Amino acid sequence: MSFRESVLKCLGKFTEKVDLKGEIVSSEDKNDHILQKVRYYVEPGERIESYLLVPKNLSEKNPAIIAIHQHNNEFYLGKSEPAGLSRNRMYHYGLELCLRGYVVLCPDNLGFEDRRPEEYKRKENACLEGMNYERLLFCKYILEGSTLQAKYLSDLCRGIDFLETLDFVDPERIGAIGHSLGGQEALWLTWFDERIKVGVSSCGFSQMKTIIRDDINHNFAAYTFGLLNIGDIADIVCDIAPRPFLMTNGDEDDLFPIDGVKDIISKARKKYTEMGYAENFSYIIFEGEHAFPEDVRMRAYEWIDMFLKEN
Repeated sequence: MSFRESVLKCLGKFTEKVDLKGEIVSSEDKNDHILQKVRYYVEPGERIESYLLVPKNLSEKNPAIIAIHQHNNEFYLGKSEPAGLSRNRMYHYGLELCLRGYVVLCPDNLGFEDRRPEEYKRKENACLEGMNYERLLFCKYILEGSTLQAKYLSDLCRGIDFLETLDFVDPERIGAIGHSLGGQEALWLTWFDERIKVGVSSCGFSQMKTIIRDDINHNFAAYTFGLLNIGDIADIVCDIAPRPFLMTNGDEDDLFPIDGVKDIISKARKKYTEMGYAENFSYIIFEGEHAFPEDVRMRAYEWIDMFLKEN
């Protein structure tokens, strides 16, 4: 069994793929871009809404990004944050990339923002609120022979499917970016779906063995069946090669042990170099905690530009 086949086994069963039946729900002119709400099916009986950010200076075929939100125990926030609709501008990376000329899709992960039970149900049953609901979802998918990570991945791939239906998107120039949980998902999505031509993860992972060693709890999608029996996160990053991938981490991030981060960097650099694509792997270790500072974001965007923008 190949490494990829082994990891897919760790992820468990994936949901059935169905016709997207995508549609635009609303459209708003934000002066410097167009903000649309779009709707599409991710699996039978489940249709979700995402934000689509469209640049004003569209060309015939444009590069696109799927921008994945963080966790931060802020379950009321999902797609709105990278789309630029939240208060903390540090995490408006979807909007910032749109203003650089990218068509950007910002979806909710299951359990966040519009993908939570109705408010009255959350008030009546604490199991349907916040991290309790995240845990309930995790247990549900385990019982069904799947994982929350597999569900996240399946839904994100439907987002790529939607981008490919847009006649102004170049399907050969699609990337992924995210912070924290979004960084974790940008890693997994880049590994899983080769339609992602470049991935950027901000403070998204370390080696799982160091996370367990240091008694750190993470989002429930981080845990899959037996991953540590076949490898670790460094092996996932290495398996992306030679496609471009950038990781950024703060040297004082208490969620992701820095020695595990450096171990991943060392192994990935070696793999990319051996394949003759050393320039396709990059990393930024900055002074600070769990964040996506402006100077780091700008460097990340410039790196994406190298691979997705035409000369």
